[in-house]
Amino acid sequence: MSETIFIVGIGMAPFGRHLNLSIKDLTRQAVESALADADCDKSLLQAAYFANSTQGHMDGQHMIRGQLALRAMGLQGLPVVNVENACASASTAFQMAVLHVRSGAADIVLAVGAEKMFSTDKARTFAAFDGAWDVHDMEAGRERLLTMGAGVQPPPGSISTSPYSVFMDIYAAMGRMHMREYGTTLRQFAAVSSKNHGHSVHNPHAQYRNAYTIDQVLSAPPITYPLTLPMCSPISDGAAAVIVCNSAGLKKLQGSQKRAVRVLGCALQTGSDRSATDLEHHLVRIAARRVYEQAGIGPQDVSVAEVHDATAIGEILQSELLELVPAGQGGPAAERGETTIGGRIPINPSGGLESKGHPIGATGIGQIVELVTQLRGEAGARQVDGARIAIAENGGGLAGVEEAVACVTLLGR
Repeated sequence: MSETIFIVGIGMAPFGRHLNLSIKDLTRQAVESALADADCDKSLLQAAYFANSTQGHMDGQHMIRGQLALRAMGLQGLPVVNVENACASASTAFQMAVLHVRSGAADIVLAVGAEKMFSTDKARTFAAFDGAWDVHDMEAGRERLLTMGAGVQPPPGSISTSPYSVFMDIYAAMGRMHMREYGTTLRQFAAVSSKNHGHSVHNPHAQYRNAYTIDQVLSAPPITYPLTLPMCSPISDGAAAVIVCNSAGLKKLQGSQKRAVRVLGCALQTGSDRSATDLEHHLVRIAARRVYEQAGIGPQDVSVAEVHDATAIGEILQSELLELVPAGQGGPAAERGETTIGGRIPINPSGGLESKGHPIGATGIGQIVELVTQLRGEAGARQVDGARIAIAENGGGLAGVEEAVACVTLLGR
């Protein structure tokens, strides 16, 4: 990559259920925290990218979400771009902010993601996910995706009678495919969930901060086999923000220089037509290899990762696609403790989407916030010792047999 881009400020509004807070309130919390972290006056921001996916569906606010949310906190008169890219909206906004600075159009740019998904109307909340796949091919698409899990029969009583997102059925099918192809076990999926809930105990921004043993995860209410409730990300509200700059911008923020983190690589990738088992052409594998090439490093150099674990199955898949573990070894690695803080390659020290929460439009920047905290050595009880290189993977939507879009980012001290 050409000119070095730095992350100089990070901030979050805690993920959770915030019925009494608006999008504007959550945005203000995250952005003001990032400005304070960077010791940056808001007048120095030259552009902003605002990520959100569901506000149009949830409360009818379309088109100018970012302009309204930022103006409410006094950020006005600067270019604002609204970004919607399914669950990868926030990481896409981050990449666009990086590219904006790298282009030379600005020295200091804000990327922020905010989402309010929790509602007392559960049907309305779950319907927010309906547009994240091809609505003109729903029945055929559902059949195609569920076929991935053929050959592994769910046992009686392993499917919930309560409503849940259709995406859980898709993840479950991917999980059954992994069980069929590699011998991954139910206990290994539960090990991922137990590990992430344990990590989140020490994360003050996490939606859930309760530890679960593997046996407790296994005995929890079923969602759809092989998933139980703690293995699945919750419905969440929240916001996260980062401030990025170039060398000229960094000189304007002298108090931030020692804590600045470098952006080593960033790749946005969409999917393609392929067979379900052709993982060499999976969009995350392609994006990961692009960022490793950009940075001139390999997966063996990565110290810590945040991946899109909308379910525990997702973490196992992504750990393999990022080549942090060999194909088929994501489950055994988790069961052996290799992906736990203190293990060979800690994954989701924040608690991941399963426990930290998943406010769709904020999730990707939430991952960046965690990794910057780790690289600064400021994560406290969840600190990964000696963290120097970090990778984030954030995916969104479904098309064919994979995510519709994914963004992979490499950061370094």
